[in-house]
Amino acid sequence: MRRLVTCALLASGIVTAGFGQVDKKKLMGNNPQSPPTETSVTIGGKQLWIVYHAPSVRGRKIFGGADALQPDDTVWRTGADSATVLHTDADLDINGLAVPAGDYSLFVALDKGKWQLIVNKQTGQWGIKRDGSANFDESKNVGKVAMTMSKPPALVEQFKITLSPAGGNKGKLQLEWENLAASVPLAVK
Repeated sequence: MRRLVTCALLASGIVTAGFGQVDKKKLMGNNPQSPPTETSVTIGGKQLWIVYHAPSVRGRKIFGGADALQPDDTVWRTGADSATVLHTDADLDINGLAVPAGDYSLFVALDKGKWQLIVNKQTGQWGIKRDGSANFDESKNVGKVAMTMSKPPALVEQFKITLSPAGGNKGKLQLEWENLAASVPLAVK
């Protein structure tokens, strides 16, 4: 099965031959309304990066009830366009979830302000299906972890993901958009 997925990714050009690593250039695309963005950090001498597409609020209600762009009790692709990708050169502990070195897609399960980060082994997929649901194979989930919710000091017009060091082998992954922020601690093993 792993060979089949790798062959499919190589054929699509998302994974670079010989390295098994996601090709960031292929993920970047060109959408001025949701521009490609990257965040990276070095922790314990190991590189982590995330590539995502950053949509803007543009007067819309983003999170919450049925009238929101991303209603409660749904899985969000964590940005726009193609699925958001996390690359790590090291094994990670993301809030208790063991994540081996490699490439992953990130999604978020939204539950009335209680979010869970989903780490999925599948990469290269478009972020949503035609019916609007998240485009990922749940059987490929590494797992889900609870995120700490907060409110930014002001409206965050453009979606933002930040990877930041927190001392020693520790760091933090934070998502901010509209009137919500969600974060999760991580550590390089």
